[in-house]
Amino acid sequence: MYADENVIKIKHDVLYEVAKLAFADELEEKRDGIAQSLIPGPTPQFRCCIYKEREIIRQRVRLAEGKAPGMHDDGNIVQVISSACEDCPISSYVVTDNCQNCIGKACINACNFGAIEMGRHRSHIDASKCKECGKCAQACPYHAIAALKRPCKFSCPVDAISYDENGISVINEEKCIRCGLCIHRCPFGAIGSKTFIVDVIKAIKSEHPVYALVAPATEGQFGEHITMNSWKKAMKAVGFTDLVEVGLGGDMTAAYEAEEWAEAYKNGKKMTTSCCPAFVNMVKKHYPELIENVSTTISPMCAVSRMLKAKEPDAVTVFIGPCISKKSEVKDHAIEGNADYALTYSEIRAIMHARNVELEEDDNSYQESSIYGKRFANSGGVTEAVLQSLKESDDEIAATVNKCNGAAECKKALLLMKVGKLPEDFVEGMALLVVGQVQLVDDVDDLPQQHAVLHVLVGVREHRLHDGLFDGRLRRHPDALNERFPAGVLDVLALEYGKERVVDEAKQLVAGHGAAGLVVVRPVGPAAHLREDGHIALVVKRPVLLLRVVDLQKQHPRDLLD
Repeated sequence: MYADENVIKIKHDVLYEVAKLAFADELEEKRDGIAQSLIPGPTPQFRCCIYKEREIIRQRVRLAEGKAPGMHDDGNIVQVISSACEDCPISSYVVTDNCQNCIGKACINACNFGAIEMGRHRSHIDASKCKECGKCAQACPYHAIAALKRPCKFSCPVDAISYDENGISVINEEKCIRCGLCIHRCPFGAIGSKTFIVDVIKAIKSEHPVYALVAPATEGQFGEHITMNSWKKAMKAVGFTDLVEVGLGGDMTAAYEAEEWAEAYKNGKKMTTSCCPAFVNMVKKHYPELIENVSTTISPMCAVSRMLKAKEPDAVTVFIGPCISKKSEVKDHAIEGNADYALTYSEIRAIMHARNVELEEDDNSYQESSIYGKRFANSGGVTEAVLQSLKESDDEIAATVNKCNGAAECKKALLLMKVGKLPEDFVEGMALLVVGQVQLVDDVDDLPQQHAVLHVLVGVREHRLHDGLFDGRLRRHPDALNERFPAGVLDVLALEYGKERVVDEAKQLVAGHGAAGLVVVRPVGPAAHLREDGHIALVVKRPVLLLRVVDLQKQHPRDLLD
């Protein structure tokens, strides 16, 4: 599970209170009362005392308003909530049970700061004195001193997180690519992102037309019968002028990117995609010599925004999707005509909650993009769209593409390109993907069992992610697997959850595709159930952002529940 699943409720409560007061024009007057109302006391709910809890809430309110949680603002979308980070007890170096409490005391002698002392059974490191130089670990003949990293630092793909003299995490703005991985890895909820909630509400209440630009990943995230039409009606009820599917922008930009690819291929030039802001940030900050290799095609979000603003110059465009880095594209990249604001799903849900608006089942009559535009954000989705566009324009090329799924794969491909060793012609960079269909509910008890969704990945030979995601039809026709997906991939399955049916279908799919084990999606905040036969059933409550590969022959399923 995500380390911050219990933090999500606190975050959503703060977002809801801020949105509610902003709609009522009472935020300035009642802002200071939010912490008191959420933490009434006298018993603390999640920290040592109510005063610390209230300070954390106050800093979260500032984030919800689009401000830095403290007095200093370095401009980064991703911010550390210092009052929450103070509780993180992890020291980088700890003495393990391998310590023999030897006479030589090489660790004590190696420390220049007096941070290690003899204990009764083993040496002890005083975290307040330790400077994390690592000399004690190097000196120990038994290798009994382990170097640990805080979850936030360990998760950062570009080593942008360090600690200050007080042990509080510090994000290096010059290194950070705004992917948001650290936010969900912190078990104390000490890292968050600024939001545009107040700005969006002000725009909705203004005279300007305000358009919701909904990411293709939205389709299928909130239930089988929650369609784009459901979203269109909900957004209008909130106060938006209209809704436009950003998959349309994928179709629009694919044609322009196809022209770039064709020209680069003929000239022997390596190129990368440009639609993922975190990937573009990675290139700019860590591989600046490759800037000229990044496609100049704008993102689908920007394409749709420009289209709307060409028709209505005073229009305000708001992107809605799962990706925190889209906030960076809006704020940092300063691209002319781009979306004015970006909201994550939790943020738009808070706005909907404040307006008493719910997503309701509706027909699927509103569709503005092709299947290629809808899959633009999937691993391999851009490649598929661009190659199809080239095929339709009779300019087909025999290009090879390195489809990077996740920041680690992006770094590897960029490094190979940097040193001239990249074997492929192009790099499709997706630093963070949203994978799988997800049923979003506020309370798992409110979710009818027959409508809950179990997410299972079936591993076939190679441990790789496939380009596409399953749509609703594939739930009812699992035989379409053989037609749609080649062998040697990992496929996302969305199976209906109902007693033994889930396990039986999963077993059949595994057996039918030669899988060595199951791969279970790691969702944000699910209810997880360990079945008697050792399989995991997940009732998903939040959008899925990451995967965890589990070989059931080597690892017990209970390890998923840590």
